[in-house]
Amino acid sequence: MTTWAALAMAWGGLAGGFSAVALARLMRRRPAAASTRVPVLLLRPVDAPTPREVENLATPIDYPGPLEHVVLAPERPPLPEHVRWVPSDPSTPNRKVGHLLHALRVLPREGRVVLVVDADVVVTGALVAGLAAPVAAGAALSTAVPTPVDARGLAGRAVAALLRRTHHSFRALHVMSAGAAAVCGKALGLSGRAVEELPELADHIGEDLELSKRLHARGLGVALCEVPAVVPLAAGDWDAALARFTRWMQVLRSHRPGLYPTVPLLFTPTWPLLVLGMAAGSSGLWGCVAALVAVRTLLSWRLARLSAPGAHPGAGSSEGGAYSFALDWLLGEALLLAAFVRSLAHPPRVTWRGRVYALHPGGRMSPGWTELKQEGGV
Repeated sequence: MTTWAALAMAWGGLAGGFSAVALARLMRRRPAAASTRVPVLLLRPVDAPTPREVENLATPIDYPGPLEHVVLAPERPPLPEHVRWVPSDPSTPNRKVGHLLHALRVLPREGRVVLVVDADVVVTGALVAGLAAPVAAGAALSTAVPTPVDARGLAGRAVAALLRRTHHSFRALHVMSAGAAAVCGKALGLSGRAVEELPELADHIGEDLELSKRLHARGLGVALCEVPAVVPLAAGDWDAALARFTRWMQVLRSHRPGLYPTVPLLFTPTWPLLVLGMAAGSSGLWGCVAALVAVRTLLSWRLARLSAPGAHPGAGSSEGGAYSFALDWLLGEALLLAAFVRSLAHPPRVTWRGRVYALHPGGRMSPGWTELKQEGGV
């Protein structure tokens, strides 16, 4: 056996062990979805909503407790009477945080749990309760797992598979988090302690990562909502999906550079190891790769079960049929690996929400024009 084959076997063994631990933790009994009637202030920050997002914002929410549903946007979108619009056009680099800071200045929140849910998420009463209950019980922050549904085409399947059936599922990330918990900002429940941190996040591109990091430093944890944040996918192409996850990789490199190398090492090793297996022709390496594929297929199956239609109301369909969990996770890994490779060659600059920003260490960002002005010596 060559040195390269031995190193590849060690890599495969490490990745397989990582997957086996995640699978074992995901097989544990999960708590029932929380129920509560606590008063809620639901904030929906958005700049230029799409027709699908407008539909989401107008969807009635069957929450049994007092609920004020507020949309924060520069211009009023078409909304029903039960949804309030608060004009907001922040100047902060992170406009989402700017929207929230404005809302919390002008709206009373005493006695209410503050929830923040993106416009592309379908909000149900179960999601509201699932996010609000942990915060009402004392959690510093609650988060829901983004669950893409209605995937169409190869790109849609890749995105859905990546977020539902691979290690990049936030349910898998949550059980394997070391240190600050993995958090997705699409659906959050904020305690008073989390709200106190918001002003410090206004110049961070990954406000969810930074918020989790700051709360962890204070010894505070994150509760995972058992109800998913269902996100109907719009039609898209491979280039758009690749650009989106390349930006995620750039944000990860800026925020948590120590975790950046784990993407190929632990999250996307299957395709490189398949290539190395064909090149090396080693039966031992092929056996290691086969074991890795087997355990990751089981992990995909478990994650597919956890996000299946019967698991939670509104969780959407399992696209692709019964064979999907055995194939789509490979497509999801391919998308994330391509995004990682592409991010290696990208400068620390991203286009986000239609604006260009330069990235700085610690996840901080500044408008691109400011950086260009500084580079010009003015």
